Order: sequence, then C-alpha cells, then structure tokens
Amino acid sequence: MLKGIVITGLVITLTACATYRPSNPNNICDIFFGEPDWYEAARDAQHKWGTPIYVMMAIMHQESRFVDDAQPDRDWFLGFIPLPRKSSAYGYAQAQDPAWGEYTSQTGNSGADRDDFEDAIDFIGWYTDGSQKRLKLSKWDAYGQYLAYHEGRGGYARKTYNKKPWLKKVAAKVKKRASNYNRQLKTCKNKLDDEVDSWF
Repeated sequence: MLKGIVITGLVITLTACATYRPSNPNNICDIFFGEPDWYEAARDAQHKWGTPIYVMMAIMHQESRFVDDAQPDRDWFLGFIPLPRKSSAYGYAQAQDPAWGEYTSQTGNSGADRDDFEDAIDFIGWYTDGSQKRLKLSKWDAYGQYLAYHEGRGGYARKTYNKKPWLKKVAAKVKKRASNYNRQLKTCKNKLDDEVDSWF
C-alpha cells in the first residue's frame, strides 16, 4: 500500500515537472488545447502589446519549434571539445542576451526566464511593439516583423535582409504560418476563451 502511494506521488511529481511540447505544432488550436495556460499567456501578451496571437506564435514556432531550452548548434574541435555557440540565443523566443536584458530592464520583469513560455511570448510582444514604434512595421505584418526580429531593428533599417535571400524565404514561411494560425484560431478562439475564463 505504502509502495503504491510512493509510486503514485512520484508519477504526479514527474508529470508536474514535465515541460509541455506540442505534439502538433502546425495547428494552433491543438497547441492551446494541449496547454490552456499558453493560450492565456498569449492572450495577455496580445492585450498588453497589441500584436496578434497568431503572429507571435508563428515567430516562436520558427525560432524554437516551442522547445523551452532551444539553443543554436555548436561546433566541436577535434570532434569532442565543445566550442562557443554562435550566439547567446536561448529559449522559446531565441532571445539573445542584449535584447533580453533590454526587455527585463524596460518592463521591470527582472525575474523573467527565457525558458518560460509566458515570459517568452511577452518578450515577442514587446519586441514587435518596439519594431512598430521604431520602424513603423504593422503588428499584423508577420513577414516584416520576423525580418526585424531576426536582423535586429538596426539591421532591418539598413535592409541587411536584402543580402540574405534565404532569410526572405524563411520570413515568407513565417507569414504563411501566421496566416494558417489565424485561420485556425478563428475556429477555436471562443472555446478557448470559455475554457480559460471558466477557471476564474
């Protein structure tokens, strides 16, 4: 009996500590029904910053595929000695150290973590809001917003993306995914709202 209680408690503990990773990242409804807390966080970020949920989620999908501890690949010297990673990008939003530091400083969210979905989606909302203010990029423009996100606002202003045809193709993928997410979200938004709001 005691052994069963211990095992049950261990399973509950492990389940609570498990990180959610969507089984179908191509469908925004499946993502949010799998973890309603994510929908609530995304909705809060949209209300706070004005960027549509589907744009923020399309950017996050491209950056990390919703992997909480995603990092850039690293090279290895002699096959076994790890070399420094190509950038400090980390987490759901692949935010680099300088941008993350600016975010936490400006928002006062000093306890934010890049491997926390709520903080990461808020970061993307904050960044796209800043791009709209500085670059006059529409928050509904997933293509332009992703280019500014990837190149940095200074790089976007200098049009560095024009020398990177591959990046334009990636931005086009983000635009297409945002469009798909938008279409999907329209079919399940009311149900998600009801599910999240019923908790209160």
